[in-house]
Amino acid sequence: MDQVTTPREEQRLLTAVPPAEDAALLAEVVELRVRNEQLGRALASRAVIDQARGMVMALAPCSNDRAWDLMVDVSQHCNIKLRDVAAALVATTKDRTLPEPIQRELRRALTRLHAADRR
Repeated sequence: MDQVTTPREEQRLLTAVPPAEDAALLAEVVELRVRNEQLGRALASRAVIDQARGMVMALAPCSNDRAWDLMVDVSQHCNIKLRDVAAALVATTKDRTLPEPIQRELRRALTRLHAADRR
């Protein structure tokens, strides 16, 4: 699943078979391989995102949807992909320190969350 088709391999595949029908079929195969690799990465990161969401739900405490919104908020304010924010949160269970920008934004997001709950 970690195998990625490189541009050079794609070019080699596209130029390997000259007939037009075969070239179209080959282009579709390359596109499907790329999509399959993307889906594989998405599935792998989804598990980490769900673990992090559970951590936020336990720490905040908040609903599943609120935890998602909070993580998205942190991701956007830090300009870090959501899967990377999630991975950093999950890594804290292995005694890794949460990066300072994520710590700061998580603190701010939690403050906003609790302020909204008080209203």
